[in-house]
Amino acid sequence: MALSVKQITKLKQPGRYGDGHGLYLQVLSSSNRSWLLRYQRGGRERWMGLGPEADFTLEEARERARKARQLIKDGIDPIDERKSKRLQQMTEDAAKAAKAKTFGQVATEYFEFHSPKWKNQKHAAQFLSSLKTYAYPVIGKLPVAAVNKTLVLKVLQPIWKTKTETASRVRGRIEGVLDYARVNGWRDGDNPAAWLGNLEHALPAPGTISKVKHHAALPWTELPDFMIQLRQRDGVAAAALQFLILTATRTGEVIGATWDEIDLTAKVWTIPTDRMKAKRQHTVPLSDPVLQILKELPRESDFVFPGLSKGTAISNMAMAQLLKRMDRLDITVHGFRSTFRDWAAESTSYPNHVVEMALAHTIGDKVEAAYRRGELLGKRNRLMSDWARYCGSVKRSGEVVPLRGRK
Repeated sequence: MALSVKQITKLKQPGRYGDGHGLYLQVLSSSNRSWLLRYQRGGRERWMGLGPEADFTLEEARERARKARQLIKDGIDPIDERKSKRLQQMTEDAAKAAKAKTFGQVATEYFEFHSPKWKNQKHAAQFLSSLKTYAYPVIGKLPVAAVNKTLVLKVLQPIWKTKTETASRVRGRIEGVLDYARVNGWRDGDNPAAWLGNLEHALPAPGTISKVKHHAALPWTELPDFMIQLRQRDGVAAAALQFLILTATRTGEVIGATWDEIDLTAKVWTIPTDRMKAKRQHTVPLSDPVLQILKELPRESDFVFPGLSKGTAISNMAMAQLLKRMDRLDITVHGFRSTFRDWAAESTSYPNHVVEMALAHTIGDKVEAAYRRGELLGKRNRLMSDWARYCGSVKRSGEVVPLRGRK
């Protein structure tokens, strides 16, 4: 017997009350009443909820039951169909939410994913700061899927001619973030920040705006006088700069040097792979002046050149600040590697591959690369001893007495 609206209001006892064609009103309590559909599927009984009685009238429950029975006649289990639709809706909602991610959010995720692999901490620090300064005011809060070429140009055009190098880096960083978003399914289509075949037709090439500036280097003939001035300076920064010049190494390699990398007995400094630009372990022969610098340093930290705070290394700007105090704004710390390279080329007879290996440069030529098997440590030891001797030489009659390296 079918239920009536009047009957339904009088049903108070817990139980299931049939309406026919598998539809039931389930009463658990006065506040917990719902519609159910009973049906057979695959030889077993199934009960499908059709919603609370407070939300659906008797007629509405009958209509929902009718649609479910139609699916059953078509060979479709209504419970499974409902689960499938819910899963599809959840997937669509998740996709919409993902595509609603802002450029700023994706940039942060990109940075957190990639930054552990970046060995240049200075560039890592600049990554987000440059985007926050130049890109975020325009696209930071926009969905990453909405960033197009017009918006990218709106970021770049104001600084492209006045801050060309910075603008070029910002462009590359935006391109990286957008590629990351596309791979993760948060945007579609071509990358509007790509240079080739895209922005190269909308912006002048960086090289036509400003020439690349190399690190200003001290002429090699002036180095002995400079070293005399440097040796008169006290402090960790002065010792570190002397060490850097005499070993022809990079700033990051020097400030990150630890005592366990130094072998005073073997007179070598072994820089591990993860601190080298070329991702290859590098052994540096230590000349007598370098050993003397090391022996005079306190062993109060794991770092050879400790910073002001306990357990930290000297700042990567400490040596640059020292040059500033010496009133040498015309040269850079990194430029001393060029000074060494020029000295070796113009004042010695050491082969090119020996000098390149001393600088830890990647040797592309297969013949020269073959020399790496033995690292030529003996020849490099002589080269660095000659370099140290030259750095400590004095001028005579206005000229520097050059050293002739052994072949």
